[in-house]
Amino acid sequence: MRSLTVYTALASALLLQGCVTINIYFPAAAAEKAADKIIDEVWQLKKPEQPAAPSSK
Repeated sequence: MRSLTVYTALASALLLQGCVTINIYFPAAAAEKAADKIIDEVWQLKKPEQPAAPSSK
């Protein structure tokens, strides 16, 4: 009977240990800024070209 109690306690401890969750906080502003930077790099967005100024002679 005592071994059943030990096994039950051991099984409960292992089950409890398996339910641990680690939460990581990512600041929303920093994540958005990083996402914008990655998108700009991937798409290689070009700034609008300005029309060439007419040359005066």
